[in-house]
Amino acid sequence: MPEKKKLPVGIDNFEKIIKNNFYYVDKTEMIHSLIQNWSEVNLITRPRRFGKTLNMNMLQTFFEIGTDPTVFDGLKISEDREFCEKYMGQFPVISISLKNVEGMNFESACAAMKYAIGAEALRFSFLEKSPELSETDKKMYKALTMVSNIGDFQMSYSAMEKSLLTLSSLLCRHYGKKVILLIDEYDVPLDKAFQNSYYEEMVSLIRNMFGNVLKTNSNLYFAVLTGCLRIAKESIFTGLNNFEVLSVLDVQYDEYFGFTDTEVQDMLNYYDLSGHYTEVKEWYDGYQFGNTEVYCPWDVICYCKKLYADPNTKPEDYWSNTSGNAIVRRFINRADSQTKNDIERLIAGETVTKEIHQELTYNELDSSIENLWNVLFTTGYLTQKGKTAENQFRLKIPNLGVKNLFIKQIREWFRQTSRQDGDTLNQFCNAFSEQNPAPATVTF
Repeated sequence: MPEKKKLPVGIDNFEKIIKNNFYYVDKTEMIHSLIQNWSEVNLITRPRRFGKTLNMNMLQTFFEIGTDPTVFDGLKISEDREFCEKYMGQFPVISISLKNVEGMNFESACAAMKYAIGAEALRFSFLEKSPELSETDKKMYKALTMVSNIGDFQMSYSAMEKSLLTLSSLLCRHYGKKVILLIDEYDVPLDKAFQNSYYEEMVSLIRNMFGNVLKTNSNLYFAVLTGCLRIAKESIFTGLNNFEVLSVLDVQYDEYFGFTDTEVQDMLNYYDLSGHYTEVKEWYDGYQFGNTEVYCPWDVICYCKKLYADPNTKPEDYWSNTSGNAIVRRFINRADSQTKNDIERLIAGETVTKEIHQELTYNELDSSIENLWNVLFTTGYLTQKGKTAENQFRLKIPNLGVKNLFIKQIREWFRQTSRQDGDTLNQFCNAFSEQNPAPATVTF
């Protein structure tokens, strides 16, 4: 009996998954869709742990000059030979992740940004000796990669603002081909800056960096950016007429982030775990992206791996454990009586009807408790189940995993604010677990 493929918990390197015999849910048709629906700048927003980074790495692996074409053997994209011959391995690719661009102050965040850019620039060390570049060009490249004795990148602030434009220009001239730019987790630096009070400085830096490389850049073939939130009101993307936003509400690419029901059934069948389908669906399904209902892939993979090793393993919430859930705590701590009533209804399995504004700034989050519903929706704590005639969305907790998160956070909130009435507190919290929304009269 052949050995089963390994389950790739925490692995987001596409080539590593394929070459090291990990189980891969084939999302390569996204490559075809990206070219067919070509837009010069694409922003794709999805909750965390829904495969953004893996898909970005897949795009890099496919398009980048020097790629190993055998990596895609047997995958769906390989069936279109003409397409692969035209596009596979044909482009210089700049790929950076901003997920680690953070710090307690702006200076440390800038150092992290320099590292993210400088480390990527070092992949192209051949530019230092390129016959296609002038001495001035080579000096510009060295300005991006120069490091101090302690290993910090020393590029100036102005060089950092123009770094991606500079790198795309140099690569285009070296290869004689336009560049593909991939920026993963573009909104993380803004989130961290908001938390640590240097938000305006980071907005200015990101605006200038993105404006330089994405606006009227003749060296660019196309760019893809991913993140959790759409941040547009800060004018980060000022003047971009070539800009397309693809959120969880859009049909385009809806099946490429998260696992579909068919993909989950195939995985369970492969590992002889089909008898656990119902619990997997109850705990990890329920997200609505465009017209497609999807499972959280992180949860499914983590649970299947444990279940394959121990058939008695019980489902649990893996997704929320990958972060501090600060946004949920923020939400509950500011809850007014109406919000608490809405939370009760959500935990009881009902929907709440809210307006969704996807273009909030971080500075606007605290202006109204209603704005936090937008963040809970876009970051995956809630999903949508259709619109009303007034163009509002019916929001719902997607599954048991996220529901348990809400219950835990509500228990914590009530323990902190209702210590004087322990009996009512316990009765109220137990009612959530029992899905009985009104066991006692509770004063908020």
